[in-house]
Order: sequence, then C-alpha cells, then structure tokens
Amino acid sequence: MNVKLEKKENSVVEIEFTMDKEQFNVELDKAFKQNAKKFKVPGFRNGMVPRAVVEKTYGEAILYEYVIENTVDEAYKTAVIENNLDIVSRPELDIKQIGKDKDFIFVVNVCVKPEAKVSDYKGIEVKKVSTRVTKKEVEEEIERTREKNARIVTVEDKARELKNGDISVIDFEGFVDEKAFEGGKAENFELTIGSGQFIPGFEDQMIGMKVDEERDINVKFPEEYHATDLAGKDATFKVKLHEIKEKILPELDDEFAKDISEFDTLEEYRKDVNKKVKQRKENQAKAEKEQEAIEKFIEKVEVTIPDGMIDEEVEKMVEEMNANLSYQGLNIDQYLQYMGMSLEDYKKEMRGQAEKRIKLNLGLEAVATQEKVEVSDEDIDTKIKELAAQYGAKDEESLLKNENARNYMKQELIHEKTLKVITDSIVEK
Repeated sequence: MNVKLEKKENSVVEIEFTMDKEQFNVELDKAFKQNAKKFKVPGFRNGMVPRAVVEKTYGEAILYEYVIENTVDEAYKTAVIENNLDIVSRPELDIKQIGKDKDFIFVVNVCVKPEAKVSDYKGIEVKKVSTRVTKKEVEEEIERTREKNARIVTVEDKARELKNGDISVIDFEGFVDEKAFEGGKAENFELTIGSGQFIPGFEDQMIGMKVDEERDINVKFPEEYHATDLAGKDATFKVKLHEIKEKILPELDDEFAKDISEFDTLEEYRKDVNKKVKQRKENQAKAEKEQEAIEKFIEKVEVTIPDGMIDEEVEKMVEEMNANLSYQGLNIDQYLQYMGMSLEDYKKEMRGQAEKRIKLNLGLEAVATQEKVEVSDEDIDTKIKELAAQYGAKDEESLLKNENARNYMKQELIHEKTLKVITDSIVEK
C-alpha cells in the first residue's frame, strides 16, 4: 500500500493511503471467503452462496465494508509507527475512492502534538503574600477548637428565646403560591441558627421563637437557586420549634489546653497554635505564588493548539469529573441535571480550561528539553511504590514492570521537576 503524508495548518497531518486495484480485488475475495457463512440467500446452503449472488442480494458495498474494517485501521497504525507521529486527536477517515477494478484510496486526517516555544520562564514576578500572624487569627483558631469541643445541651427553660448560635429542632413545610413543593418538608430537623444552611433570611426570622411556637417565615429563593422551578420565587415556610439546644464552650484555661493538646498550660498551647497558623499561612502563600507563576508562565507559551487536541482534552476532563463524582455516588449526568446544564454546554465551558492545561503541558515539555530535565529509573520506581502504598495497590511488582505506567510516571516526574525550575526562580514584588 502506498502511503503519502502531508502536513497541513494547525498541526494537522493528512495521510493518504492507496491500495492498487489488483490488491483491492484480492482483499475483496478474501473478505468474501472469510464471511461466506454470514450471507443467507434462499435456495442456497449456508456458506455456499456464490459471490455474484451475494453482491446482487446485499449490494457490492457489503464486501467493501469488510475490506475497510480489515485494512484501514491496521494501515493507519503502521503509518503512525513508521512515521513516528505523536497523535493527539481522534483520526478522521475519508474514503476518496472505492470500487471494483479501482484503486482503493482513503485519507486519514489527524492532529499531531504541536511544538511550543517559551522564553523568559525564569524570574517570573509574583505578588508578595504576607504570612504575618495576628493575635486575632490565633484567637479565632483557638475559638474554632473550643467550638469543636463544646457540649450540646437542651435548654430546659421554655421561656428562653431562640438566639444566634443555638441549634433548633424544627418541623417545616414550604409553600410557593400556597402550594407545597417537593423537598420543602422535614420533621425534627436540626438547624444551627447563623450557619447559613437555609435560604437567606430564614434563620434570621426564627430568632426570638420559643419552644412549641409556630411561625410563618417569608423568604425569596435566590435567582440562581439549583432547583430552577423555585429560583427567584417567593416562598412561605410554616415552622414549628420543638426544642432549643445550646453549645456550652469549655473554659479557656490550662485545663482546656491539657485536654485538647500535649501542653500543660494555655500559654504553651497558644504559642503552638501561633506556630501552626504561621506554617499554614506560609504553605498557602507558597501555593498562591506558584499558581500565579503558572498562570503567567502559560501566557508566555507560544503555540497553536489544534481543535482536535482540545476536543480530546475536554473528553479527558469529562472522564475525570465522572470518576471524581463516582466517589460521591453520582455520575456526570446527575451532576449536569443538578446544575441545569447539558453535556454539550459543559464541554463548551471546559474548552478554555482544557486549552490552558494543554499549553501548560506543552510549555513544560519545551522547558524540560531546554533544561535537559531527566528522571532515573530509580525515581520512577520510588514514585510508583509511593502511589501503590498510598492507594493500597496489591500488585506493586506488576506496576513496576508495566511500560504504560512507567512512561506515564516518567512524564509526570519530568513535569514536576520542570515546574520546580520555574517556581524556584520566582521573584516577589
């Protein structure tokens, strides 16, 4: 088979395949013999229908389909390997000519990985992020710990009014246009006042209620509410308060420090909290600066990305999203229904993010080449073992020998090392 490659714009490669008519006729005959038993014609035994009768009964094209199935995919794969093509999109097949006593000509258009250029990737300027710890931040951290260690007690005083921070136990039912709506009813529901768990205004209007009191709460659903049939509508909730619970916070003293830490005094504990808040802020600042550097690095990447490559990245992102949702017992269809979005709209929305991911990866590859970044077999072994231990993989040895796993890990490690080259040279301003 004759193969001809032509590079088009935007990293598209056109591969034209020509099978001469003699070989095509041989393939037709082979297709007929391989599939003879599939053709059923009244008056003929199974597998004994003459080829001329098959072509007349089913049409000549029936054998063309078998030839296409048997030859196109194999010819394409061979061409990709022999020409060392780095494919980044799904191939598009176009049959140019097919028929008896004719050359069989078909064309495959496919996108190959484009080359990126990056300059000035060192010394990227980022905003300086303060890591100073204030007394207020330390006290807020301690207060959160007190909240976690609070005792929940039922208020016995029936005259006591519901206030911010209390836990209410309520029955409620919601109505829109005086009609109850689905999902708007519950009994003995625990709601912390001030948590913002319910529609804006709901919890505020409950303040001042007493046990056994009933009250109508009037609210308006947000315009962007997830249930589109309720979005922007006025609603009335009939609420009955059954019980008030309050949090009793532990005293802020040395005993508290002993109970929740390894320290004997509140002062020692407070110093440790300061240290931990400082470390957290430094980690956050580092992450923010690196993210800003990555965003600016992407802007420096010069490359034209073919649409087919973006399409493939979007599909990959949809698969990743679906996999992540599966851990929550959901799938992409349920998520999109909840968001009021079609799969097509979601894919369109993802294209910008997909393009940025591609630019980042291509840019890192370009820098890795310039910096001669390499990883050893030992590096790959170590990383695979770490991940195997982290995810509880049982067959570590097979992973270590798996070429696909090793190639993937090699690429990931190269990207990590290259990214470090960039982020280590960040300049704060």
